[in-house]
Amino acid sequence: MRIIRYEDRSGKIHHAAEHSSGGMFLRMEGDVFTRMEPTREVAQIGRLLTPINPVMIWCIGQNYREHAKEVGLAAEEYPVVFAKGINAVQNPDAPIVLPQAAKSSEVDYEAELVVIIGKTCKEASREDAMQYVAGYTCGNDVSARDWQLKKGGSQWSRGKSFDTFAPLGPCLVTPDSLPNPNALRIQTTVNGRLLQDANTSDMIRDVSEIIAFLSQSTTLLPGTAIFTGTPQGVGMARIPPVWLKNGDEVRVTIEGIGTLCNYVRGCDA
Repeated sequence: MRIIRYEDRSGKIHHAAEHSSGGMFLRMEGDVFTRMEPTREVAQIGRLLTPINPVMIWCIGQNYREHAKEVGLAAEEYPVVFAKGINAVQNPDAPIVLPQAAKSSEVDYEAELVVIIGKTCKEASREDAMQYVAGYTCGNDVSARDWQLKKGGSQWSRGKSFDTFAPLGPCLVTPDSLPNPNALRIQTTVNGRLLQDANTSDMIRDVSEIIAFLSQSTTLLPGTAIFTGTPQGVGMARIPPVWLKNGDEVRVTIEGIGTLCNYVRGCDA
């Protein structure tokens, strides 16, 4: 099932599910983390929103083999984990805003498969980890590399938690419609130029292993979003580097989910 969250033309917020024939969405009643039932009412979409409002954002770094190679780092014994603030969440078709006060000239894109936790999860095993998944969506782990690597006090969260630096969408795809998240094509284009083109099969740690690791002594609440890492092709690894600038259009596409589109707005625009 493909589920969207949207604001109708009167400003009310709803969820809707894609009709089995495709081409339209029907408004749903209920809660995405418990039980939702479709109505017969066609969704009148005024503005597309993130599929959920995350309660927490956990991220896994250096989780693709080819990406680790391109940045010259070996796979760590344990996953690289960091957090993004929920202030960073941004809707589809909305701007990635370049920071004004904490200026950055090195803002990068990172296409990522995002896992949404659907029920309270703690100390899950790899074998039962997938039962906690509500669905999957596209994410862009936008990163101010100068603040991440040079000005961040030896940790990454600062350069990855600026406002609007965590776009999510365009929909939530439930596990029954996406049974194998570990074999999906994942791409990024900037202004139509293909810059990332890989497959989630290149992950060092797959979805079940990530959930099991994060849930060790850390409760993953319903609504937790997990960014699972980005593949090769990031801007900082290119020669010359490719940094996002005012007016750019960034598209993250994941097979079976869809395309998350955002544009870049400069701090003075």
